[in-house]
Amino acid sequence: MSLGWRAAAGTPLRGEISVPGDKSISHRAIMLAAIAEGRSRISGFLEGEDTRATARIFAQLGVRIEAPEASERIVHGVGLHGLRGCSESLDCGNAGTGMRLLTGLLAGQGFASVLVGDASLSKRPMSRVIEPLRQMGAQLTSTDGGLPPIRIDINKDLQGIDCKTKVASAQVKSAILLAGLYAHGETRVIEPHPTRDYTERMLRAFGWPIEFAPGQVRLSGGHRLRATDVSVPADFSSAAFFLVAASVIPGSDLLLRRVGMNPRRTGLLAALRLMGADITEENPDEQGGEAVANLRVRHAQLRGIAVPEALVPDMIDEFPALFVAAAVAEGRTTISGAAELRVKESDRIAVMAIALRAMGAAITETPDGAVIDGGSLCGADTDSHGDHRIAMSLAVAAQCASGETCIGDCENVATSFPGFVELARSIGFELLAG
Repeated sequence: MSLGWRAAAGTPLRGEISVPGDKSISHRAIMLAAIAEGRSRISGFLEGEDTRATARIFAQLGVRIEAPEASERIVHGVGLHGLRGCSESLDCGNAGTGMRLLTGLLAGQGFASVLVGDASLSKRPMSRVIEPLRQMGAQLTSTDGGLPPIRIDINKDLQGIDCKTKVASAQVKSAILLAGLYAHGETRVIEPHPTRDYTERMLRAFGWPIEFAPGQVRLSGGHRLRATDVSVPADFSSAAFFLVAASVIPGSDLLLRRVGMNPRRTGLLAALRLMGADITEENPDEQGGEAVANLRVRHAQLRGIAVPEALVPDMIDEFPALFVAAAVAEGRTTISGAAELRVKESDRIAVMAIALRAMGAAITETPDGAVIDGGSLCGADTDSHGDHRIAMSLAVAAQCASGETCIGDCENVATSFPGFVELARSIGFELLAG
């Protein structure tokens, strides 16, 4: 039987907390440190199942990775061409980021690989990565419909390409760039909308010549990565649940410490402010090449808005939390341009609509979003369908609802936010696992 949660309205959220390290940066730090020359130290590493899966894969490929203490890794890089092939399949678990980026990185290796994932990841589309990599000369196969497992053949002759991606996806862009490290000539990516630039910033930090601006990036092959120390900021996506919760629970006054503030990641912050949220940034700084700040959030009455489509790529992972904010806001919230939500760990539009309707919300699905009329919520039996972000968003919704809410299939929360239940309870959530 999968892990479930029971939740109910708790007390106002108060205190100071630190959420785990950024998952996207943790994945990339392990990958680039592994193929850099020398010893890199990663602090603030997310101790989640997804990022640990990526670290295990590089250990299978011959990279020595030490964990002297929690949230810290020392990676002994083997250089761009130092990875060793593995006869076993490389298991990405539930990590879509891990699988897509590894597909690019492994596409130019002198050995073959097979990438597999869990039942959820095995239903997620990989054609959007496979197609541009094939244009570069990579030999890749997948199951019908472009689903995992992905088989990557030996290839030492990748060619740089000019690629205009069909979807705004940092994972697709990053896979192409990582393959571009091994390609002859220049690789250039132009996006329909700017996406997060973690890979670009980290490549620069590891010494690779790269030029980038919002929506476009270019690099050439034939250079070297030099070991460097990486300090991973707190994950904005993990902070998002508490930003929404403290905004909608009366009496709340919460401080989130050292949260990553990459402008390509903080679309939810802009959307919540448009809704009337009281969120201030304190002590802005830079950590490992990324902007960070403390975020203080106090309760405020939110109002419905038409979410600007320009914000969508910068908040794609935070929409389940936004659905909750919209469900208790005054008036109507409309979301469009977010069809990508239907191919995440679950169909997040459908799953959130079903769960919130069970809790009394007025929500209508559209092909690329939803229309949500705010009101009051009541407890209900819900199911996250194994999607970690939906489980945590429903825990937030339960804090605003009358009666008890049961949330099914919450085990995958460990992929991105180990210790969520304990941290949430420490600041006022009424939430029990089991």
